Amino acid sequence: MKFMSKRLVFTTSTEIIRVPTDAVVFVTADGNYSTITLADGENFTLTMQLGQIERRIADMLDEDDNRFIRIGKSLIVNRDFIAFINPLRQKMILSDCRTFRHEVSASKEALRALKELMEKEI
Repeated sequence: MKFMSKRLVFTTSTEIIRVPTDAVVFVTADGNYSTITLADGENFTLTMQLGQIERRIADMLDEDDNRFIRIGKSLIVNRDFIAFINPLRQKMILSDCRTFRHEVSASKEALRALKELMEKEI
């Protein structure tokens, strides 16, 4: 029997979304809405603020599972997919280096801090 990846579950008044943690690439916020982008290119928009999603993810994952990291006010990324960071150009590429590539932007300060954090983990 194949082991299933842990799933993140989000519910709203009208829907439920269940996605494997290793399929979530990033989450972006726009006011009271957040969009979850998956590795297969699917997007789900929720009527939840990013802070609510951040807390839900923390509640659902093990304490030592720190793959999701918030960057600035409007972005949560799955650090397993970080392929490239350039703080000066405010650019980050999230990719599995095979099937998908997403370019996202964040503040220079946030990307600089993320780059430094990842360098310490090498």
